[in-house]
Amino acid sequence: MSTTHLPATTDSIAQALEAKNPSEAISIFYRMLENSSSSPESLRIKEQAITNLSDLLRQENRAEELRSLLTQLRPFFALIPKAKTAKIVRVIIDAVAKIPDTSDLQISLCKEMVQWTRAEKRTFLRQRVEARLAALLMENKEYSEALNLLSGLIKEVRRLDDKLLLVDIDLLESKLHFSLRNLPKAKAALTAARTAANAIYVPPAQQGTIDLQSGILHAEEKDYKTAYSYFFEAFEAFNALEDPRAVFSLKYMLLCKIMVSQADDVAGIISSKAGLQYVGPELDAMKAVADAHSKRSLKLFETALRDFKAQLEEDPIVHRHLSSLYDTLLEQNLCRLIEPFSRVEIAHIADLIELPVDHVEKKLSQMILDKKNLLGL
Repeated sequence: MSTTHLPATTDSIAQALEAKNPSEAISIFYRMLENSSSSPESLRIKEQAITNLSDLLRQENRAEELRSLLTQLRPFFALIPKAKTAKIVRVIIDAVAKIPDTSDLQISLCKEMVQWTRAEKRTFLRQRVEARLAALLMENKEYSEALNLLSGLIKEVRRLDDKLLLVDIDLLESKLHFSLRNLPKAKAALTAARTAANAIYVPPAQQGTIDLQSGILHAEEKDYKTAYSYFFEAFEAFNALEDPRAVFSLKYMLLCKIMVSQADDVAGIISSKAGLQYVGPELDAMKAVADAHSKRSLKLFETALRDFKAQLEEDPIVHRHLSSLYDTLLEQNLCRLIEPFSRVEIAHIADLIELPVDHVEKKLSQMILDKKNLLGL
């Protein structure tokens, strides 16, 4: 990299944008940032250069350089308003997040920024970086550390009455408790997020996130009809924004239809105008499960699980309902086999359904105790 400084002007920006390759453009942006000028116009051009440089480094997957850039810019942050500093920090952290396999680097970067913001007494920025750090820790399944961080942050933000940040943190807390299988606390945190959201304008993406989490919690309580309505609201919000989460909202809508024995509706939803935009493995997986459910076929269900393992078993939301789906299919299969008979041997049923005798006997006993109608009358 050349050590010759370049003036922070629109001509220098244009020179970088017209560079023959990304490396040359990156070098030009670095040379602009090394310029010591601190006039208002120069600072404005440097902000633009930082945004362009971050984007180029992301495209080149140079995550470590983005981390170094954030450290190098600390003297520059002393010259610009705090709100602009927060924006630049967010842009660079977002750029690192878009580079694959950088979760550990993101956690380390956020921890460094938290230390710096504490030293500089930049409370507004620190709170947002800590919220981002808690989300990263949760994704990394470091639940205990994430919960400790959130506990202190929630008290602090409630005291300051920053409702927009409070919605983010309450939502994050709800997701965290849900991951820990603490449903009452997950619901309480979601209620707190809704209460805070009702007092302010909430961006559509954030409202979609609230609806998505609401749907997930209602599905967990087996209230699939209410869950479906929330997933539908989330889908509409994300679809309008072209947010990737739209396909997952649609997928969970289909899951709810299957769970309330309306699997025949699945094909119609997928072939609708909105559904056709998202045709792919996620929807194909749900269609395969719906077909198995409609035909009451355990074999087709197991085939779907095998063929769409990533979309079904590795999806933590769908996976929670797979055992319930399997039980429902097993019950329906047993009923279908028993219906033609007035008396039948369990061993014969086990042979027809291709399952161990003790497994079938246990399930039939459970169904009788639950007063299930085995004769389909």
